[in-house]
Amino acid sequence: MIVIISVILILANCYVVTAQEPTDVLKDIPENYKKRSPIYDFSEKNLNSIDTIPDFSSKKNKLKITGTIYESDGVTPAKNILLFVHQTDENGNFELKRHNKKRYVHHRGWVRTDENGKYTLYTFVPGSFIYGKELKQIYPIVKEPNKPEYKIETFLFDDDPLLTGKCRAKVEDTDPQRILKLDKKEGLWVATRDIVLGKEIESY
Repeated sequence: MIVIISVILILANCYVVTAQEPTDVLKDIPENYKKRSPIYDFSEKNLNSIDTIPDFSSKKNKLKITGTIYESDGVTPAKNILLFVHQTDENGNFELKRHNKKRYVHHRGWVRTDENGKYTLYTFVPGSFIYGKELKQIYPIVKEPNKPEYKIETFLFDDDPLLTGKCRAKVEDTDPQRILKLDKKEGLWVATRDIVLGKEIESY
């Protein structure tokens, strides 16, 4: 009887630890809905390492992005990291919607890295922003446990005709992982972007 009770207590304790750990990155969500970062505006009860951007199924240039987020040493996989992205539609327009009097970009998604720091996003290739000759980009925000959220450099595209000259050279010198090199597999484009936490933050 003592052995059975001991086993039950151990399992219960493991369950509590497992249940609490995934919520660490979300425990300090700001209460002010209208002013807080959109990274906190997810509706899912349980975020996981895979998400699909709205309208994915209807888009022509479907895109699967996979990657690993690493700790600042660039080696250790970082689990339980929240990654938020948003982007323009295929015509380069930020399709805006409204919820509780707060505007947001319709094409957005959230992932939380798994035990191996992995994430996967199903989205589509965005268009260049229609109000200027800007690169095709996907805009990311990162949230680590017990740290404020912060923006990281955008995802760019290797085949973008605007990514040339000094601009390309600068990106390749600083963080070539930003440039997504697309490969067509089974009807959709696939690309990889790995992220090192704090790499772009001077005061990290």
